[in-house]
Amino acid sequence: MKRIGVISDTHGCFDEALRLFLKDVDEIWHAGDIGSLELADEIAAFKPLKAVYGNIDGGLTRRVYNDFLCFKCEEVSVLMTHIGGYPRHYSPAAVQRIQSLRPKIFIAGHSHILKVIYDPVYDLLHINPGAAGCYGFHTVRTAIRFTIDGEKISDMEIGQWERNKRVEHK
Repeated sequence: MKRIGVISDTHGCFDEALRLFLKDVDEIWHAGDIGSLELADEIAAFKPLKAVYGNIDGGLTRRVYNDFLCFKCEEVSVLMTHIGGYPRHYSPAAVQRIQSLRPKIFIAGHSHILKVIYDPVYDLLHINPGAAGCYGFHTVRTAIRFTIDGEKISDMEIGQWERNKRVEHK
């Protein structure tokens, strides 16, 4: 059994609110727009990190992280990217990989809008954790955590904070 935290669009911000929300997870999955390789290293020092780069991430981050990442957690296959779209509106690159890899979870960031949608066409759970960072056009910061036990995905929770309040945690 693993407890997973999913974030995206940190844009260089990994503050106390995120640390408190993610303190009990086993791994953090970051769906891009990390902000810097130094921030990725800071998150990885806090918890084991799986990540992809996003459109704002520079050359150093792109040398360490890929644009797509496919892996298995417990018995669940996961595909993650930054700009991947959502059910019935996936990017062409995401559709190609979804069709060939058949993940049970597809994670994408970029939109700054939290979405969790079951996709019956591809029989997968689409997760966009929204934007966890303190900078951007979003007014609410969000993150997701859940449990994977064998093939079962459960106990999904959403963390939500006002963008201008960096330390508040509910």
